[in-house]
Amino acid sequence: MSYETALTIKNVIDKIHKKEYLLPTIQREFVWDTEQIEKLFDSLMRDYPISSFLFWEVDKDNVSNYEFYEFIRNYHEKTNKHNTKASVTDKDKITAILDGQQRLTSLYIALKGTYAYKLPRKRYDNPDAYPDRKLYINLVSPSKEDDLEYDFSFLTDTEIENDKNNFWFEVGKILQMNGAEAPMLFLNDYIIDEYEKEQRNFAIKCLTKLRNVIIEKGVLSYYKETSQSLDKVLNIFIRINSGGTKLSYSDLLLSIATAQWETKSAREEIITIVDEVNNIGNGFNIDKDFILKSSLILSDFRDFAFKVDNFNKKNMLKIEDNWDKITRAIKLSVQLVSSFGYDRETLSSNNALIPIAYYLYKIQAKDSFITSNSNINDKKNIKKWLVLSLIKRAFSGQPDNVLRPIRELINKENISLFPLEEIIEKFKGTNKTLIFSDEDIENLTFYKYGQSFTFSILSLLYPTLDFRNKFHIDHIFPKSLFKTTFLRKKGLNDKEIETFQDYVNYIGNLQLLEAIPNIEKQDDEFETWVNSTYSTSVERKEYFEKHYIPQNIKLDFNNFIEFFNERKKLLQEKFKEKLQ
Repeated sequence: MSYETALTIKNVIDKIHKKEYLLPTIQREFVWDTEQIEKLFDSLMRDYPISSFLFWEVDKDNVSNYEFYEFIRNYHEKTNKHNTKASVTDKDKITAILDGQQRLTSLYIALKGTYAYKLPRKRYDNPDAYPDRKLYINLVSPSKEDDLEYDFSFLTDTEIENDKNNFWFEVGKILQMNGAEAPMLFLNDYIIDEYEKEQRNFAIKCLTKLRNVIIEKGVLSYYKETSQSLDKVLNIFIRINSGGTKLSYSDLLLSIATAQWETKSAREEIITIVDEVNNIGNGFNIDKDFILKSSLILSDFRDFAFKVDNFNKKNMLKIEDNWDKITRAIKLSVQLVSSFGYDRETLSSNNALIPIAYYLYKIQAKDSFITSNSNINDKKNIKKWLVLSLIKRAFSGQPDNVLRPIRELINKENISLFPLEEIIEKFKGTNKTLIFSDEDIENLTFYKYGQSFTFSILSLLYPTLDFRNKFHIDHIFPKSLFKTTFLRKKGLNDKEIETFQDYVNYIGNLQLLEAIPNIEKQDDEFETWVNSTYSTSVERKEYFEKHYIPQNIKLDFNNFIEFFNERKKLLQEKFKEKLQ
């Protein structure tokens, strides 16, 4: 391995753009956020060291022996966060990046591409939630952040506003400033008399420095490895990245798995299964860590901890041989949980899926498992276990200590029913118990709208709902009516208003309601909506029983507190019936 003359950023970006620099398949994917990229550019402008890089020169005879990936140019948090496989058939040689991918990708995106991340308070499936952003620098004002000197920011086209304190320059345009005089020519045209002398001087310093850092100065120091042995390269990669700070351990293990598989690409396969399960139903939030952990458990390895020793050649080949069965069980488990009404917002622990996937793997469940009527009791057991484990937060702390004994209970010959009672008995008397005390029951009624556990608690009350239809968590007494002005119009005093507003989001005022009725319900007062929706006493009685609405009490708005307290008692009785 040799230390080489430092390269300019422009030179490296040009080579990335021409696909002369690629990523080996053992590399993880891009994970930096915009703030990290902005800090990287601030460091470059201040002549701070950004660490060296490690390049692997693959010669012509070996190029076709390995897989390589292109750098991401236009990163999109939802639709374009995976690297594209590179075509190397016409390449004489390739330079692969062993260390420095995150920094080089950041430079490439900032100078040649865009970065799209989700806006807050917009749904993840809303395409307008991910506007494209480019990197800009404010030429006339330094950063207001204490630890930064230069004001770099990823902005959309609509966010660019130049005024007396801001002049935003698109950083990528510096690549077009070939001559040393180019910054001054640009500033003469745009930084005019409306800016103070101090601002104009700052702009000269800023743009000149930016050009020097990107085009003139060799700032990317690197080592070059020329060995053609993948084993040696992998060992170097592990040695560099096993410190636990630069590369997450699961990324490291995925890299090892990728190098060990013989007929499939572990990277491609895992990316594919992650995308597939996350698009099931209303969407989930499964990651590669979950897939790797599930693969170890479903393969019945005695030790399934995340450590290098478990990702040896023998184990990885066993996973590869059983990959189709493993992924089928994982997908089926997510589909089953989706049929229970869960999604990325309500499944509070992905680890709860693993015993379900393991059970489905063991019984060799078919796709019809979800819709079949012959296994209703089995699915009831699975659902109840899922709900109990989520509410009890069984997978907090050390999840392996929960997964291991459950796997032992499922891993029996001729098992044909999910072992709910055995699991409950196994953890009885431990800090992972699934048995509910009176205090636990009472605590269930203190969960609120918007908390991830609330859906699980409410689902206990609705065991027969068909969640193939869309259900909403609905405020029985509409939350929109609990504004102070409306409550005052209802004649409530300050103490009553405080109590009303405190109670409105608790379980006692929540129900699961199908989407269409919930939309139609809108902001009608509860009594008005009930009377208009259920015209006969029989229909009202059926609705009251289904949703645990206390009968023989007034349903008018001012009687909300009595309604809430009476319904809370009904819910506690139902919880005791189901959980004790």
